[in-house]
Amino acid sequence: MKMILLGAPGAGKGTQAEVICDTLHIPAVSTGNILKEAVRKGTELGVKAKGFMDAGQLVPDDLVISIIKERLAEPDCAGGFILDGFPRNVQQAQALEELGVAIDLVLDIEVADEDIMRRLTGRRVCASCGASYHTAFKPSKAEGVCDRCSGELIVRADDAPETVAKRLTVYHEQTEPLKDFYEAKGKLAIVQGQEEVADTTKLVLDTLSRYGG
Repeated sequence: MKMILLGAPGAGKGTQAEVICDTLHIPAVSTGNILKEAVRKGTELGVKAKGFMDAGQLVPDDLVISIIKERLAEPDCAGGFILDGFPRNVQQAQALEELGVAIDLVLDIEVADEDIMRRLTGRRVCASCGASYHTAFKPSKAEGVCDRCSGELIVRADDAPETVAKRLTVYHEQTEPLKDFYEAKGKLAIVQGQEEVADTTKLVLDTLSRYGG
């Protein structure tokens, strides 16, 4: 099955992609992970992408499309895949069709903006060891202090309230129109994101079973 996962930043697409991969035995192609790896390695693409990512902006279409084309040509994608983070707009979706990629199902995970804000702005990361926490769902024993190494807990730049708000605005303006694009093709399925990850996962798997996954 060739799938696309849609949903706002923080909707839980990455978590559900892992479940789908294990269930259908297909790879997840995450543009976010590909871009972060490029940034880490300091490649030409990574350097170009870093400025946009740091500002909470979308990486330009031509850069994203080029890496997606290369990734989908790899052998592990021959039997199907999940696209997570691509396409981000109708133009990218049209470019995907021009590459000859036929999508079987577009799964949209819906989560309200206020819940997204609570999820993302509450995240904390240890500046020393990288351990992850959340002020509501996984708080540290001492506020601002890592349980593991006593390092300082910080808010990542892309989890700052103003950055999250900007990312949500961009999503609604540029990415959300994809729902109409794929609904018109009869390929859209919507899952309402739940407070508990396991409950969302059950809805996702139920949806896949209806579509032959």
